[in-house]
Amino acid sequence: MKKVILLACVVLLYSCSTSNTNDANSPIEGQNGNDNNPEWSIPISEVLDGGPGKDGIPALVNPTFTNAQGANYLNDTDLVIGFKNGNDVRAYPHAILDWHEIVNDTINDVSVAVTYCPLTGTGIGWNRIINGVETTFGVSGLLYNTNLIPFDRATDSNWSQILNESVNGSLIGEKADLIGLFETDWQTWRSMYPNTQVLSSNTGFSRTYGISPYGDYNTNNNRFLFPVPKDPRLPLKERVHAIINGTDAKVYRFSDFQSNNIIRDSFKGENYLVVGNPNFMVSFKLSGDLSMLNFEYIHNGSEILLIDNEGNQWNIFGEAVSGPRQGFFIGNSSSLMAFWFSIPAFYLTEVYEN
Repeated sequence: MKKVILLACVVLLYSCSTSNTNDANSPIEGQNGNDNNPEWSIPISEVLDGGPGKDGIPALVNPTFTNAQGANYLNDTDLVIGFKNGNDVRAYPHAILDWHEIVNDTINDVSVAVTYCPLTGTGIGWNRIINGVETTFGVSGLLYNTNLIPFDRATDSNWSQILNESVNGSLIGEKADLIGLFETDWQTWRSMYPNTQVLSSNTGFSRTYGISPYGDYNTNNNRFLFPVPKDPRLPLKERVHAIINGTDAKVYRFSDFQSNNIIRDSFKGENYLVVGNPNFMVSFKLSGDLSMLNFEYIHNGSEILLIDNEGNQWNIFGEAVSGPRQGFFIGNSSSLMAFWFSIPAFYLTEVYEN
C-alpha cells in the first residue's frame, strides 16, 4: 500500500497530467497565456490547465550525455528518440522525456528542441532558431487536445506541439522548422549506432527515471487524463506513424509491414516512401529524379536501411552513405510517431490500407 501511495504522490507532483490547487481539467479561465497577446488561434475554452504551472515540468538545456555503456537505466525495449548530425549521434530516451518533455540541445551547427508529450506519445524536433534568434523552449503547463503546449523564452509565445506552430503570443501563426528525429527501441538504436551518446540520468533533478509517472497510461486504451476527441477506427493508444500535409494526415501501422518492408504511396499529390519493421517506421518524401529510383530494403541491424538501383545505400535518416549520390538526402517527410487518438484530434486523418 505504501508503494501505491508513493507512486500516486509522484504523479501528483511532477506529471503534466497532474493538478495542484487548480482543477487540472479546467479551461484556463481568467488567463490568456501571453498577457501581452491574449489572442489564441485555437479555442481558448479547450486550452486546459495541466496542473504543474509554467516550468513546473522542468525542460532541460544542454544536458549531460553518456555513452551506451553508461546508460544503465535503460532496458532494451525502452523507446528512444534519435538524432544524427554528421558524426554526432544522440539518443533521448522516453524514460527521461517522460519527466522533462523538452530537451534544448546543440549538436554541431544545429540548435534543436526535442519536444515530447507523454500524453500523446509524440516526439517532434524543432529548430530553436526562430526569425534569426536562438531561443529555448519550456513547458507551459497548458494542454490542447491533451497535447503539450511549449513556450519559447525569447518571446513567451505558446506553441502547439502537434500543430507545429505558435498558437498564442507575438509569434502566433509562425510555423516551427522541423528537424527529423527517429524513434525506436534502445536495443535497435544501440545496434545501429554503437557509439551513440545517450542522455544521462544525471540531469540535476531528482526523478525516478525508468518508472513512468503515468503508470499504465501508454497501454490502457480506456485511461485518459484530459478530454480529447476519440476516433474508434484503431485502438486509441496504438503507436502509429503519421505523415502530415497541411490540415490532413495519413497514418501507417506496424501491421502494414508484415509482408513487405517498403510502401510507396501518394498523399495529397506528393510521393512518399514509407519503410518499417516491428521496431520502427520512417518515411521520406520523394521528388525529382529520386522518385524514379527503385529501392530495396536491406536493413540488417546497422544504420543502413535501403539500396537503390544505382547502388546508393541510404541510412535511416535518408542520407546516402555510399554510392554515386553519397552525401545526398532523400527529402524529409513532415511526420511523427504518435498514439493513434492524437492524430485525428488535430488533422483530417486517412488510414493506409494495403
